[in-house]
Amino acid sequence: MITARVGAGRGHTVLDWLDSHHTFSFDQYYDPEWVGFRSLRVINEDRVAPGKGFGTHPHRDMEILTYVLEGALEHKDSLGTGSIIRPGELQRMSAGTGIAHSEFNHSKTEPVHLLQIWIRPEKKGLAPGYEQRAFSREAMRGKLLRIAGPAKRGDVITVHQDVNLYAALLEPDETVRHGLAPGRHAWVQVARGAVTVNGKPLAAGDAAALSDESRVELAASAPSELLLFDLA
Repeated sequence: MITARVGAGRGHTVLDWLDSHHTFSFDQYYDPEWVGFRSLRVINEDRVAPGKGFGTHPHRDMEILTYVLEGALEHKDSLGTGSIIRPGELQRMSAGTGIAHSEFNHSKTEPVHLLQIWIRPEKKGLAPGYEQRAFSREAMRGKLLRIAGPAKRGDVITVHQDVNLYAALLEPDETVRHGLAPGRHAWVQVARGAVTVNGKPLAAGDAAALSDESRVELAASAPSELLLFDLA
């Protein structure tokens, strides 16, 4: 079964410094049909104005992934971590028993475009933590590159949940496939471009939830960037 989440139907928050689309219910946006999928709780597509951002605020008991599409995002947290996240990099912050952080556009002249992803952890009360890695854009071209997962198998970000995250950059007419074990589910998020997911067309901002499928077949009709979550 494949259920499309059309990008135009997402929640939308517009401020003088922020343009944010909410795939799932978030903050003041609530849709009872879209409160998450499996362990996925939030996928926000954010565009932040130059020099602006989210002031220091707290989180707990959530795995928070940041994937930058364009620009650079500056991060600071109560663990003393400070970093800049750029395209080709993934950051994971485990909120655990409690953490506070801020996120600002590192540039004073250019916007930053990113996906912020929240995943429910396997259990509550984990120690707060932070990890960031760069991944070769070339390694994503024409294939699904695993960039996060519950166990160290190669140089990937550790996520404290039974989920594997893959990223791909596809050119028109390129196709990639991912097998799904029995009982597994998938979520495909199209960051840009246009693809079909098992024959269902999706455009930038669209997504698809897959259950009771044995594989995910992704075929691009335009230069595309996408994320695929393999979920319990």
